[in-house]
Amino acid sequence: MRIARIQTSEGPRLAVQQDERWLAAAPAGVTLPQMLARGAAFKAEGPELEGEVLAPLIPGKIVAIGLNYMDHIREAQAEVPKAPLVFTKFPSSVTGPDSDVVIDQARTQRVDWEVELALVIGKRAQHVQIEEAMDYVFGYTIANDISARDMQFGDGQWVRGKSQDTFCPLGPTVVTADEVANPGELALSTRVNDVIKQDSNTRELIFGLAELVAYCSQNFTLEPGDVILSGTPWGCGEFMTPAEHLQPGDIVECRIEGLGSLRNTVIAA
Repeated sequence: MRIARIQTSEGPRLAVQQDERWLAAAPAGVTLPQMLARGAAFKAEGPELEGEVLAPLIPGKIVAIGLNYMDHIREAQAEVPKAPLVFTKFPSSVTGPDSDVVIDQARTQRVDWEVELALVIGKRAQHVQIEEAMDYVFGYTIANDISARDMQFGDGQWVRGKSQDTFCPLGPTVVTADEVANPGELALSTRVNDVIKQDSNTRELIFGLAELVAYCSQNFTLEPGDVILSGTPWGCGEFMTPAEHLQPGDIVECRIEGLGSLRNTVIAA
């Protein structure tokens, strides 16, 4: 099942895809985290919805993992982490799969792209064991963990550089876990102005998806609708020679096999 959030005259509404149409799955104002917390079933109840496809959810928490692809470790010339490197992006950074990414060039000059497989937590997870961890994953979506590298490295911690408004394009849908046979072996890529920048596979993950869910749940409670960004592969602009960074007018497209794509235009503040 593919679940989207559609902008309508009544406000955003959840919808499920059926025969290339979007059919309403909840009343206006009901969110995906609320549905998950209630344990509610997602059904194509109608009516058919037409409108802008928004980010499928605004998570309560965005838990992100750094340096989690071996090919990214090699390009960054970094040490392999001994445990998942956890940071956060504020939920206010979320924007839609086709929305503009806004860069304030008075504050940052080194804005980078990062395609990531995002896990959507389906039920409350606390002290979960690895063997049971995937039972807590409701589905998957695509994230672009856009990063202001000058802020990220200049601050010495990552939250500000990762959490600028519009720095977390998310979507286009949440694909339920039953439709993703092997999330540990999905092709993922980034193109900037139709030039390939990142091209890898989730089999390059250092800490697998079950490990990430279990590790996070051992340290803090994951709630329904929380999102884990599992890391990005090689090809980030900051680590190229010479370095490359996003500029107003650029079009960034992130794809993950079976999940679709994000296509965001960069604009100046």
